Amino acid sequence: MARSPQSPQSPDDPGSEPQGARRARRFDPERGARILDAALDVLAEVGVAGTTHRLVAARADVPLGSVTYHFSSLADLQAQAFARYVELQSAQFGQLLAGVETTERLAEVLTGFVHGGPARRRSARLGFELHLAALRDPALRALTQAWTDHSRSALARFTSPDNAARLDALLEGMIMHALLATVEEARATTRAAIARTLDEAPATKKGR
Repeated sequence: MARSPQSPQSPDDPGSEPQGARRARRFDPERGARILDAALDVLAEVGVAGTTHRLVAARADVPLGSVTYHFSSLADLQAQAFARYVELQSAQFGQLLAGVETTERLAEVLTGFVHGGPARRRSARLGFELHLAALRDPALRALTQAWTDHSRSALARFTSPDNAARLDALLEGMIMHALLATVEEARATTRAAIARTLDEAPATKKGR
C-alpha cells in the first residue's frame, strides 16, 4: 500500500532533495497510477515471474525509489496493478454489452470479443497471468471472483444465471485457445459455439 505522503523520505517530496533538483522536479500527482499502468505493461510482457521493481520504474520513467516508496513490496505492487486491471476490464465489458438488445447481436459482439486485435490479446494475457498468480496466492482470488461475478452478471441480462456461468466459462476457454492456437479458429465456428450456448437459455430469456 502507499505509504504516508508526509514521510520525510518520500522521493516525491521536494524538501528531500537539493535546491537544483527541486527546481527540476516535475509536478506528478498521478505518479502512483502511472506506476500501476507501467506494472500492467510489464506484467503483460514478461509475466509475474519476470516482473521487477526496476522494470516497472523504467517503464513508468520514474526513479526506482519512487516505486518502492509508493508500494510496500513487489507483491503489493502486483496486487494493486491487478486490482486496477480488474476494475478497468469490468467497466469495459459492461460498456461493450451496454447497447446490445438481442441474443443475436450478443453473439456477434462476443465473437468479436474473442477474436480481438493486439489490445485484446494483451488484456487476455494479463487475465491469465492474474488467474495463474491467484492459484498460488489465495489473497488474489477475491479479485478473480469479483471479476467472474461481474462478467456473469453482465451476461445474465440475456440468459439465465446458470447459463451465463456456462457462457462465461466458454468465453474464457475460447480466448485461451485463440491466444495459443497456431491457426486461428474461424469466426463462424466461434459464433456458432456462442449461439448454441445462448440457445440453451430458458424460453423467457430467449426473446431478449
